[in-house]
Amino acid sequence: MKRARLLLMALVALNLLYFAWTQGGLAMFGAAPASLSEREPQRMAQQVRPEALQIRKESDVVAPVPAAAASPSEPAPAPPTSPNAPSTSSADHEGL
Repeated sequence: MKRARLLLMALVALNLLYFAWTQGGLAMFGAAPASLSEREPQRMAQQVRPEALQIRKESDVVAPVPAAAASPSEPAPAPPTSPNAPSTSSADHEGL
């Protein structure tokens, strides 16, 4: 039982030491992780037109009009077909 308690205290101490290191608490001793000094400049350089990004609230997004709510004078859009579905054109039935 004493060995398990000692192991548990050692693991807690190691976790606290790791947490202090990742938060930069050990930087005064020269042990700071690289992420504190770099902040990923290579990713900033790879961005393409970052000014085009727009963050919108959910209420600002315009929802598409469902087909049932479309005006009756407009024909309903055809459902999408899968690429593996058999063709039902009139040219296929002419030879029968």
